Amino acid sequence: VQLQASGGGLVQAGGSLRLSCATSGRTFYTIGWFRQAPGKEREWVSSMHTIHVSGTNKYYTDSVKGRFIVSSDNAKNTVYLQMNSLKPEDTAVYYCAAGNGRIIMSALNRAGAYAYWGQGTLVTVSS
Repeated sequence: VQLQASGGGLVQAGGSLRLSCATSGRTFYTIGWFRQAPGKEREWVSSMHTIHVSGTNKYYTDSVKGRFIVSSDNAKNTVYLQMNSLKPEDTAVYYCAAGNGRIIMSALNRAGAYAYWGQGTLVTVSS
């Protein structure tokens, strides 16, 4: 089982980046994105259920709502995080993570709910 995050880089404030999380070994029901800025704790950014039955399947922390969009291409086993209107405070190492099954809504923002983690990709937003 592997998760491979990619797509990070240096971008000016107001710019955009698209992160990718490629998974292999199995299909994951829930994929999450977390980030960790220098000197700060890891924080939850977004999650989605890749197997969508009904209702909401995409979730965002308040600070990125309206700017970030999570999506998936199940044929490619890849989840994307489109990041628009980037701000310097978005600078961090971004990690994708996956749960063993469907993660309930109340646990989506908890790192401990995710069993598998990618290696992280650095996003730097200059002012």
